[in-house]
Amino acid sequence: MARTFLDLHRPGDPLLLANAWDAGSARILAELGYAAVATTSSGFAATLGRADGSVSRTEALGHAAAVAAAVDVPVSADLENGFGDTPDEVARTAEGARGAGLAGFSIEDATGRADAPVHDATLAAERIAAAAEASGGLVLTGRCENYLYGRPDLADTITRLQAYQEAGADVLFAPGLHALKDIATLVRAVDRPVNVLLRPGGPTPAELAEAGVARVSVGGTFAWAAYAGLIEAARELLAGGTAFHERAGEARVVIDRALAPRDAG
Repeated sequence: MARTFLDLHRPGDPLLLANAWDAGSARILAELGYAAVATTSSGFAATLGRADGSVSRTEALGHAAAVAAAVDVPVSADLENGFGDTPDEVARTAEGARGAGLAGFSIEDATGRADAPVHDATLAAERIAAAAEASGGLVLTGRCENYLYGRPDLADTITRLQAYQEAGADVLFAPGLHALKDIATLVRAVDRPVNVLLRPGGPTPAELAEAGVARVSVGGTFAWAAYAGLIEAARELLAGGTAFHERAGEARVVIDRALAPRDAG
């Protein structure tokens, strides 16, 4: 699955990587034709009634394993910052990813601390190296979180991602980077496939393809879109409406097909 997943990363013809928040949504996305799916830390946390960043390593790996077991396409897990500061702690997370039946996983350089939100660059690269060594050949995405934490420094972001590339990352990702010219600059500066997170008002998948991007993901947006449907239906019922029944019926056709028992062969 790891080789299949990596082969789907084609610069100029990007993989549309759909983020699922549970096993059922993963099955639906695979049924709709997505060649691979990923987990979303924020979407999964919401299913537990929690905010993003509040899930444990054990919970995240158990969730990832359930998603991977539910579908026949490659699954990549959002494993946040590796659930620890040290390379050894990140390696422990990578070992768990290997045992979860995944094709890949991502590791952030975020610290979780407001006073110093991103790890020192040297330590960050060491953490990626530890993850790569412990992963057993899974597709490792190295993430630079600068743009998510008020550090819109393109030069530093590129330097960090180049270091993560040298440390063993197979795919590079700078969530929050959205200016097309900056994305194109990043793509030219590295020798690994680049993932871009779709953002409202940002470049389209077609524009990202022209810039040489190899993977496009949506993060928690599909989960929020699903919750938006729930909110709309719930408000409609409170107001006395019932039109949501028709929308639900249309969705149920796809859901029933996706959730039908899979061929054991």
